[in-house]
Amino acid sequence: MSVKEATKAVPAPVHATPEPPRPAKGHRAWDEAPRWQIYLPLGIYLVFTLIPFYWILLFSLRPAGSTSLVPWPMTFDHFEKVWTDRSFGTYFTNSVLVGVATLLMTTLVALAGGYALARFDFKVKRAFMLALLCSQFVPGALLLVPLFEIFAELQMINSLGSVILAETVFQLPLSMILISNFIKNVPYSLEEAAWVDGCNRMTAFRIVVLPLLRPGLIAVGSFAFVHSWNHFLFALMFLNNQDKQTIPVGLNSLMSADSVDLGALAAGGIIAAVPVVIVFAFIQKWLITGFSAGAVKG
Repeated sequence: MSVKEATKAVPAPVHATPEPPRPAKGHRAWDEAPRWQIYLPLGIYLVFTLIPFYWILLFSLRPAGSTSLVPWPMTFDHFEKVWTDRSFGTYFTNSVLVGVATLLMTTLVALAGGYALARFDFKVKRAFMLALLCSQFVPGALLLVPLFEIFAELQMINSLGSVILAETVFQLPLSMILISNFIKNVPYSLEEAAWVDGCNRMTAFRIVVLPLLRPGLIAVGSFAFVHSWNHFLFALMFLNNQDKQTIPVGLNSLMSADSVDLGALAAGGIIAAVPVVIVFAFIQKWLITGFSAGAVKG
């Protein structure tokens, strides 16, 4: 065979299709759009969100009778007035007690009920879940009269326990459904492996499942705390003495039919809002991951 024939016998090299150019590191699709199209709507939304907060801060810090749009000279007389003269120190303490107690009771009971819904099957399970969902459509105002009668028979009127119990009952259905969904996301094989190692059901739940539920429990507990902190109706109906009232009722007492002390009302609003903002600032990362709590690939 000649060299020419041998050359023809060799197949021509197959050229691979060139790969498309890869995007630069850190490049994203939305980077191609002008940044102002992203930041302008966000800035407008931020302005409309912060203006009410600035307005409240302005009224709480500027002197009475001032019309300045800048809180200068700054005064804390309104805070001192509502904290001492209007008993907001007592209201604040009562609200903390109600909020923390509601958080603990709701989380513990919902954790037990959510585990039962997630891990056990029983005949009326679907009907029970439907009843939990339907209970969310019942406004609390419709149950004020029967609740008042029940607490009166139990001699719990004018007691913080009545508000804590009512808040817990109204928070339980949604909290139980949420926690049951969190537990369902935890592979059942993890508990079975713990049983094989000699753990009973309670120990396996405490060692294996409970640590994975921490973000979900924080999310559920924070919702229960904020709802009880801001709820006005139960505290108004079940608490009579001033030394038993909570912050929402205290804010309502600052408004009368003849006049409204805007400075004191704004200062009371700041006192009511700041603790909740601080709490959410510390637990925001848990709230973001709360709805994916227990999402473990087994």
